[in-house]
Amino acid sequence: MQDEKLVITVPASSANLGPGFDSIGLAVNRYLTLEAEPAPEWHFSSDSAELQDIPQGKENFIYVAAEELARQLGLELPPCRVKMTSDIPLARGLGSSAAAIIAAVELADRLTGASLSKKEKMRFASLWEGHPDNVGPCLYGGLLVGAHSQDATDMVHCGVPGVDLVMVIPAAELMTKKARGILPEQVEYHQAIRGSSVSNVLVAALIKGDWELAGKMMGQDVFHHPYRAKLVPGLEDIMEHAKEYGAYGAALSGAGPTVMCLAPRGSGETVQKQLQMDFPDFDVQTVQPDAFGASAKYVQMSEDSTMSM
Repeated sequence: MQDEKLVITVPASSANLGPGFDSIGLAVNRYLTLEAEPAPEWHFSSDSAELQDIPQGKENFIYVAAEELARQLGLELPPCRVKMTSDIPLARGLGSSAAAIIAAVELADRLTGASLSKKEKMRFASLWEGHPDNVGPCLYGGLLVGAHSQDATDMVHCGVPGVDLVMVIPAAELMTKKARGILPEQVEYHQAIRGSSVSNVLVAALIKGDWELAGKMMGQDVFHHPYRAKLVPGLEDIMEHAKEYGAYGAALSGAGPTVMCLAPRGSGETVQKQLQMDFPDFDVQTVQPDAFGASAKYVQMSEDSTMSM
């Protein structure tokens, strides 16, 4: 790739959609982009506000993951200069770490010439992340339902939901470690049955396109909403009044603190304006499901592109 640069684009993702805990995820049209050019040594840089103070050398998370994949494949990872741009908010429940993992997988795959299948990429990313609900949508786009263990990663791509999405983003970050730490180690048997049944109906409603029913199920989670609500301002209010704002339903996005609302196609801006009035201290944005997932391609470098650091 001496006269070309590698451009990798990976979407954000919203996991769980309520009761689909560590299993369901939806790609969102906010993106992490990498531009990699050959260089004497590894160097990462970014002008994006979301990526301030990123490690510039081999301690960068993307390099660490890419190098591990190359090591497992028994292949060499040639050094590059990598420019990163992103409009995915960090520590807001929108899969920023999963996007970085998929970017690392694509980087290693292209630089080593491994030509991995999507299934192989999915397996490595799920093992690295520990669950498939964010990395799956980042890789494939659209709606993913998956199950993961140390033995296997199984998933079903369920297409692209015909809805608008409205994100209600608090100013404060919420680290995944803290959001997971508040969850119980076990739940009562009857509660687990309830959670499973609600999740099953959610998946069926999403596949069928019964958005009213999907929205109803989003608000009936028993696995994490009851415990994380105390960490997320506005979550319970938005879920309770989602239909009054014009949405089908709402749920915590991943570990939070972003709240994701499903809205009828074409009505996202109306829902966004209503929510912004009631939550003026939050950043309320209208987004769309991403249909295509990660992409990686080589493009010709511009004449003024140099090898200097």
